[in-house]
Amino acid sequence: MAAAAKHLTPVTLELGGKSPAIVDTLSTTPSKAKVTAKRIVGGKWGPCTGQACIAIDYVLVEEKLASTLIELLKKTIKRFYGENIKSLKNISRIVNKHQFQRLVNLLKDPNVADSVVYGGSVDEEKLVIEPTILLDPPLDSEIMSEEIFGPLLPIITLKNVEESIDFINSKSNPLVIYAFTEDETFKKRILSETSSGTVTFNDSMVQFVCDSLPFGGVGQSGFGRYHGKYSFDTFSHEKSILHRGFYPEIEPRYPPWTHFKLLFIKLAYQFDYFGLILLFLGFKRS
Repeated sequence: MAAAAKHLTPVTLELGGKSPAIVDTLSTTPSKAKVTAKRIVGGKWGPCTGQACIAIDYVLVEEKLASTLIELLKKTIKRFYGENIKSLKNISRIVNKHQFQRLVNLLKDPNVADSVVYGGSVDEEKLVIEPTILLDPPLDSEIMSEEIFGPLLPIITLKNVEESIDFINSKSNPLVIYAFTEDETFKKRILSETSSGTVTFNDSMVQFVCDSLPFGGVGQSGFGRYHGKYSFDTFSHEKSILHRGFYPEIEPRYPPWTHFKLLFIKLAYQFDYFGLILLFLGFKRS
């Protein structure tokens, strides 16, 4: 962006952020709860083991449902990836040693380490970190203040799931909000009371491959949009072209200024067509 600014070149800027997943479907039916867990696991560890800007960063769920969610996530992780760090399958390595050490350091905070309820093992030689679930790590810890960009998933519990709106608003604008809910009123509140690049209901990641939807951030997660025709529009200039004839000529646009001309301009800017008619008929003086 800085390089483009030197040449006055417009850009669309896609950043990241802590993209939350709100969970409000565990108390509906067992089948929907299982689908929710699968889509969270797929949206967290599927995209390069969390090393993607649209990966789920953390989960918000009611306190009474946290244990149910954790058990469903554990079962799904074991089925998708295995449960021994030496034999994990279908999962990416961390991209390099620097990023590996950054993620390991997040877990070294004693208060964060105490919140691990699943996983946490690492293999430095292979740059692999086991899918890791944390329950209520300190909100002022680095893992909850910076984008994780890795296979660590904090679960934050709330008394009421609608508190998730205030929680999200207390942080910078996320690139995506994922919300698993069938409550239409709650959906409307999420849409109207939060600000994010995208909102996806009852799924994860799929919005990225839908080229009929614009993709981009807002606030700290970026600006502009692209994908499909939106990419063409973003990187094109819409030239405005106006063709006019020579008549009629509107004299009030030129000086010398009179009371009539100034009143005409005022009414024209206000789109007060009735007032203009009265002015021309001599019935309007002010």
